[in-house]
Formats: sequence, structure tokens, C-alpha cells
Amino acid sequence: MTAYGVSSMFFHEYTSEEIFSFAAKSGLDGVEYWLETPHFWLRDLPAAEVIAAKEAHPGIHTLTVHTPVLDLNPCSINPDVADVSVAWAVRSLEMAQALGATVLTVHPGRRTAKRPPGEADFARFDHYIGTLREAALRDSVTVAIENMEPAVNTLICTPERMREVLDREPWLKFTLDTSHALAATEETVMEYIDLCGDRLANVHISRAENGRLHYPLDNSPVIGRILETLRDHRYSGGLMLEIDDLNFGHPVSASEKIAVLSRDNAFMRACMAP
Repeated sequence: MTAYGVSSMFFHEYTSEEIFSFAAKSGLDGVEYWLETPHFWLRDLPAAEVIAAKEAHPGIHTLTVHTPVLDLNPCSINPDVADVSVAWAVRSLEMAQALGATVLTVHPGRRTAKRPPGEADFARFDHYIGTLREAALRDSVTVAIENMEPAVNTLICTPERMREVLDREPWLKFTLDTSHALAATEETVMEYIDLCGDRLANVHISRAENGRLHYPLDNSPVIGRILETLRDHRYSGGLMLEIDDLNFGHPVSASEKIAVLSRDNAFMRACMAP
């Protein structure tokens, strides 16, 4: 059953209880909880608060988790940065299990220099994936790797590269980020769905506009076509709105954010209807 949710980082300035409450008021039934949500991340990771917030809002029946990425890079040329990044990915899997999440989304990492990845970068990626594989096979949480926006130094930003990784790692699933793919073309999104849809476990959904990412859906015909394609492929996982509030150009109140999510929620449900 498809879950319609939102990234906790859209409400980054609020508590876990408020985040779940706002998602419920928007008519959503899912939350993707970023471990870097400030009220959680900066207070020694109080998992019990997230569990209590979810239990207080039974309409939020789907919880996914996003591993920390803001200061981390599992493929960093700096061995200390790479080690702590890989360790956080494993810790995130353990925390996702404790929180009762269904999916953990991870990033693939990148070459530190803005140059095409080379042999050493792919070796670090293989170590990262191997460590995750060992941890994932002990837990019940699905691990899904996310496509990145086109960049010279990223390790996964094409459908073909994603398929290559998925074929090599049968335990691993796929998180489609529509905004990242739209930074290339609309056709790229469709290629991801066609080529990798059999392993699709989660979708981060938002628009790209004038070179910027993570805009609200705003009844976009492009997003409508993407949703209809997902529907036609019988996708039934999470559709998690991943919206950057800095794109609004002004401070956005909780009530404004709820209104945005309510509109996007209605749009998603209409597009996904049989």
C-alpha cells in the first residue's frame, strides 16, 4: 500500500512530536525521519521521543529513515572521514530497526575532488557497500541507495550505473530521488523507473526548477507523468515529499508548510488513483 509522507527536514526547526503532528494535519500517513533533524541530532539521539511521537499519531503508519549525510562521505579520500561515515551508515541501520522503520535510505558517496571517480574511489565504495551488506543481512530493515544529481564526482547519477550496482548487490534496493534525476531530464526519471523499478523501495518526490532542487509539486504536469508511470509500474512503496523550505525565499510558517503538503498530498493521491 502506497504511503504518502514527508521528510522531517521540511520541519527541521521543530520537535519530533510537532513533525509527526504536522504530517498528520497535512493528511499524510508517512514520515521519512532524517537522523540529522536538529532537535534529534543535537540532543543525543533520543529514539524514545520519535517512537512516542509515532505512537501518538497512529495515522502515520509508515516510517522510513535517512542516514546522516551532511558532513559525511563514505568514499572520502580522508580515511577518518570515510571510516566515520561508514560507521554512521551501520549505526543508522541499527537505529532504523529500533525505530520500527521499513526502509533506510543511504547515499552512495562521492569522489572528494571534483573529478571523475577513479579506481581508488570505487574501492572505497566497494568497502562501504560490503560493510553495509554485512549489517543489512542481520536486520529486517530494507536498505535503499539513492541516485544523486548529475555531477562529475558522484558515484551513482545515471540509471545504468544504478542498475549495475543493483545487479551486483541483490540484497540492496533503490530510492529514486525525482528532483536529482530531473536535474538531468524528465526522460532520465522514466529510465530509472524502467531500468530499476523492480528494486524500487522508496521515492523522494519533488520538482527541479532553474537548476535548483526540491521544490513542492505544485500540480506539475512533469511530476504528474512521473506519478502515473510509477502507478502503471504498480509501485506501492513510499512517496516522501522532500522539499527545501529555502526555495520559498522567505521564512515559512508551520501553517504554510502544512498547506503546501496538503495540496501536494491531494495531487499525489489523484495521480496514483487507479
